[in-house]
Amino acid sequence: MKTVAITTLGCKTNQLDSAVMEESLRHGEFRLTDFSDQADVYIINTCTVTHKSDFQSRQLIRRARRQNPDAKVIVAGCYAQVSPEEVAKIEGVDYVIGNTGKFDIARILGSDVGAGLVPAQTGHPQGMPLQDKIITTDVFKEIEVKGFKVSTFSGHTRAFLKIQEGCHAFCSYCIVPYARGGSRSVKLAEVMDGLKRLVDERYREVVLTGIHLGYYGEDLSPATDLLSLARAIDKEFPKLRVRISSLEPAEITDEFIEFLSTSSAVCNHLHIPLQSGDDNILKAMNRRYTSSFFASVIEKVVSKVADVGTGADVIVGFPGEGEGEFLNTYNLLKRLPVSYLHVFPYSKRKGTPAALFLNHLHPDTIKKRCELLRELSEEKKREFMGRFVGKEVSALVERGRDKETGLSKATTRNNLQLQVGCDTGMRNQEINVVVADSAGRAVFKSPPAPL
Repeated sequence: MKTVAITTLGCKTNQLDSAVMEESLRHGEFRLTDFSDQADVYIINTCTVTHKSDFQSRQLIRRARRQNPDAKVIVAGCYAQVSPEEVAKIEGVDYVIGNTGKFDIARILGSDVGAGLVPAQTGHPQGMPLQDKIITTDVFKEIEVKGFKVSTFSGHTRAFLKIQEGCHAFCSYCIVPYARGGSRSVKLAEVMDGLKRLVDERYREVVLTGIHLGYYGEDLSPATDLLSLARAIDKEFPKLRVRISSLEPAEITDEFIEFLSTSSAVCNHLHIPLQSGDDNILKAMNRRYTSSFFASVIEKVVSKVADVGTGADVIVGFPGEGEGEFLNTYNLLKRLPVSYLHVFPYSKRKGTPAALFLNHLHPDTIKKRCELLRELSEEKKREFMGRFVGKEVSALVERGRDKETGLSKATTRNNLQLQVGCDTGMRNQEINVVVADSAGRAVFKSPPAPL
C-alpha cells in the first residue's frame, strides 16, 4: 500500500479540495500520512494569489524531496494551473496537475502500480519533456463544480461545503479567474444532500465556500440565488450552524440582511471584502462599489443584525496608492464597526492588468502600511470582544488547544475566538461560556440542551 501525504496552501476552498483528494485516496489502494513523514507520494495543493504563496510552494517541493529523494512529488492546484511550465521546471517536481485533474488524483495514482507514474518509454520524470509532466485543462471550459462531495475533514471540527466555483469579476489585480475559471454552481438539491451527509457525520458547523459566493445560482436552470439557498437551509437544518465564508458588498441586500437578522441556522457573521477605502484605487482595481457604499453596508448590517461579527479584506500597496489613498483606507476602517481585518500586501501577478500599471510601491512602504492595519485589526478585535465581557455566549469547542495557555479553542456564531477550560470530551459540542476578558479567555458555564 503506497503512502501519500498532502499539504495545502491558500483559501478554504483549497482546503476543501484537499479533503476531497484525501477522501478519494482513502477509498483507493493508498494510505494517507502526515506531510512531515516519509511518503511514497507528496502532493502540494498550491495557491498563487501572491508571490509569497508561490515561494512557499517551492519550499514545500524542496522539503518533500529532502524527506524522500525517491518519492514522487506532485504539484497541484492554482499555481500548477496558472504557471504549469514554470512549475514543471522546478527541480524535484515529477508531475503538475491543474485544478480539474486533481480531483482525479486517485485514478492517476492508481495507474502507478508497478512502473510508477512515469511512462516506461520516457524514463525518469526529471528527464521528461515538460508536456509529459503536465496534466492541465482549460478551466474556462468547465461548466460543472467538481470536488464538492466530501463527508470527512480529518483534524477539523467544522466542515466545509463547496457550493460554487470560479469567478468572472476580473478585478485588475486578481489571478483567480485564470486559476479557477468562470462561475458555476452546485444544484440546490445537491447542496442540501451534501449538508445532510455532514449532519449525519455529526458536524455541528458547516462553512459554505466558493470563489465568489454571490454568483451562486445564476448559472443554474432555473436560476436561483444565495438567499434562496439560505432560506432552504434555514428551513431544513434549523439547528445546524452554517457560516457564509465571504460576500461582496453589493451582494448584501436589504432582503439578505433582514433574513440574517432572524435566521436560526446562518451565523451572524459576515466577511465583506473592502480591498481599498479610496474610490480612485477601487476604480483602478475594477471593484464595483465606492467606499461610501461599503460603509453603508457595514453600518446597516451592524444596526439590523444583533451582535453581528463583520470582517474585511484589505489589499495594501496597490499601484498608485499614495499616503493620502492609504489614509483614506485606514481612517474608513478605523471609524467603521468592523470586528477584524485580513490584511494582504499587493502582489504583482503576471497576466493581470494591474501588473502593467505604473507607480508600483516599494516593498518597505507596503510592509509598514500592512503593520499599521494589522495593529488596527488587533484593536478592532479587542473592542469587539470587550462588548461581550461578562456575558454568557454559546461557542463550538474546536479540536485544537491554545499553545500558550493549554485552553481549548472555541468559536461563537459571530466569530469570537475564545479560550476555555473544559473537558476534551466536549470537543465538537456547542457549550455555554462566560467571556472573561477582551483577550478572549472564557469560563465554562454549562453544556447547552442536547440537539
